[in-house]
Amino acid sequence: MDFDLSWVLWGLPIAFVLGWVASRLDLRQLRIENRQAPKAYFRGLNFLLNEQQDQAIDAFIEAVQGDPDTSELHFALGNLFRRRGEYERAVRVHEHLLSRGDLSRADRHRAQHALALDFLKAGLLDRAEEALRKLEGTAYEGQALLALLAIYERSRDWPQAAEIAAKLEASGQGSFANRRAHYLCEMAAAATPDEAARLLREAVALTPTTPRPGMDLAALQRRSGDAQSAFATLAELANSAPASIPLLARPMADAAAACGKKAEALDILHGSYELAPSLDVLEAIVTLEPNPEAAREWYVKHLAREPSLVAASRWLANEKLEHEQFHPDVQRALEHAVKPLTRYRCAACGFEAKQHFWQCPGCQAWDSYPARRVEEL
Repeated sequence: MDFDLSWVLWGLPIAFVLGWVASRLDLRQLRIENRQAPKAYFRGLNFLLNEQQDQAIDAFIEAVQGDPDTSELHFALGNLFRRRGEYERAVRVHEHLLSRGDLSRADRHRAQHALALDFLKAGLLDRAEEALRKLEGTAYEGQALLALLAIYERSRDWPQAAEIAAKLEASGQGSFANRRAHYLCEMAAAATPDEAARLLREAVALTPTTPRPGMDLAALQRRSGDAQSAFATLAELANSAPASIPLLARPMADAAAACGKKAEALDILHGSYELAPSLDVLEAIVTLEPNPEAAREWYVKHLAREPSLVAASRWLANEKLEHEQFHPDVQRALEHAVKPLTRYRCAACGFEAKQHFWQCPGCQAWDSYPARRVEEL
C-alpha cells in the first residue's frame, strides 16, 4: 500500500500550532495564579494592618489554598489563630508544617517553636514542655529555656526550675543567682530540718546579699530553739544587706529578746534608723526599748522626721486625751485609715498585700516588693 506524504506535510504545521496554543494557555493560567496568590496575600496583610483579623484569616486561607507550599503564609496564619485564641487551629497549621518533608531546617525549628507557643498559650503545659525540650541546640534554645523556666515555676517544680536557671546562666542569658536562691528556699520549706538547713546555707552562700535565705535560716534556727544562732544570722545579714533591715527588724528583735542580746540589736537598729528611718525598724526599737516612756518618745521623734499617719496612730493608742470617752472611736477611725498605708506594693504590677512576698501573686515577678510599706514609698 502506497504511503501518502501529503498527510505528513499537513500534520507537522498542525501539531506545531496545537503545541503553541497549549503553551500559551499554560502560561496564561500560570500568570492568573501568580496574580491571584499575591493579591490574596496583600489583601490579608491590609486587613491585618487594619486590625481586621477575621478578614485577614480568610484572605490568608485563600492564599494558602492557592499555593499550599508557601510556608510563610502558614506561619502568618498560625500566628493569627494563636492571637485570636484559636489554639487548636494554630496547632494544626504548625503540625502540618512539621509534617512536610521539604521544609528547611531553620523553618522546622521555627515551626517547632511556634507549636510550643500554641501549647503554652492553651495551658497544655505537659505538651508545651515536650515541644520546648526539642528546641535544645537550636537558635530558639534561649527562648525555650525561658519558657520552660516559667512552666516549672508555675507548676512549682523547683528542682527542674533550678536546673533550667543554671543552664540559662551558663549560656550567658544573665545572672539567675537570686532566682536559684529562691528555688533553694522553696525546696527547703518542704524538706526535713537538717536538709532544709543545708539548702538554706547553700542559698546564703550563693547570694549573701539576698535577704530571704538568711531570714529563712534564722527562722529555722528559732524553731529549733537556737535563738542565739538566729540572732547571729540576722546580724550578719543586716551587715551584708542593710537595705533589707526593715524586713528583718522584727525577727531580730524577737531573737535578741530570746537570747539576751537586746543591747546589740538596738545598736544595729539605731544605726539603720539614723541612716534611713523606717516604720518597721521604729516598731522593733520600741519593742526592745526597756523604758516605756522612752519607747513612746520614739514615735514623736519619728514624726519630727517623717509626717507619718501610721506613727501618729501608734503614739495616740496609749495617749490620754481630754475627752477620754471618745478615744476608742478616734483610735478605731485612725486604725482604719492607716491600714492601707501599712501594706506592701509590688513595683512591677502594683499589687498590694498585707504581707511581704518574695514572688508577687499578681504578676509572678521575683523580688518586686520593696522592703518598705506603702506610706514610705
